[in-house]
Amino acid sequence: MRLGILAGTGALPRLIAEEERRQGRPPLIVTFEGTEIDWLEGYEHVHLPFEKAGRLFRALRAGGCETLTFAGAMQRPKLNPLRFDIPAVRIAAKVFQLLKSGDDAMLRGFASVLEAEGFTVAAPHSFLQGLLAPGGVLTQAQPSEADRADAARAAVLASSLGGLDVGQGAVVAQGLCLGLETLQGTDALLDFVARTGAGLRPDPDGGRGVLLKAPKPGQDWRVDLPAIGVQTVRGAHAAGLSGVVVEAGGVLLLGRDAVVAEADRLGLFLWGRPREN
Repeated sequence: MRLGILAGTGALPRLIAEEERRQGRPPLIVTFEGTEIDWLEGYEHVHLPFEKAGRLFRALRAGGCETLTFAGAMQRPKLNPLRFDIPAVRIAAKVFQLLKSGDDAMLRGFASVLEAEGFTVAAPHSFLQGLLAPGGVLTQAQPSEADRADAARAAVLASSLGGLDVGQGAVVAQGLCLGLETLQGTDALLDFVARTGAGLRPDPDGGRGVLLKAPKPGQDWRVDLPAIGVQTVRGAHAAGLSGVVVEAGGVLLLGRDAVVAEADRLGLFLWGRPREN
């Protein structure tokens, strides 16, 4: 069965495509206007406007794709109704409503549109072994008691934020929230903390703070599961943090060995923290 990868930016779609090709199942890569990726040589690939739903469905069927996965980051489209084809007109009311929703609700809704067309939507981590973060500390550096307390506080904030379908992460230092993830994403959150957080840690000898990433409560794990990569570790270091905390079994590690190696090089810890009910 051939896989169709609805691909955004970042390492995840490439990792899945490479693994599928290694298994003798070269996938069909679908990208949309506004998303440019540089690793497509050697893959069958279609590049489409968002407004051409009919062309998307036909390309997937012609390519023999019964199973699809969302992988990578995409910008929310600015749709032009004048460009809609007939299938897009048929689903337009639902699509416009979804674009006003949080990421999980939006992607869950798009998955339902594809399922109504007869496709199966699968989680990206089902195509790669070992992609979900394991439990425990993966680095030479270890979280201190202050770091663990900050992680507990960040987990509460992230859960509250995720329950509103807003974001999947929080930065806490010395018990204080220095930033919350919103639609702009993790890199923007860490850049904000780097620019504004230096004077917000009251104890100069206290904890430097942590980034925590976790799935939203009730999230559809087939779409938009949180992920970190090497750039996340570098951003946490630039923000002056002690380390990165991810929910064990609930966050994707994109290139685990490289992420751990970069954290070790920069002196940060990487901790797969168990979810606490």
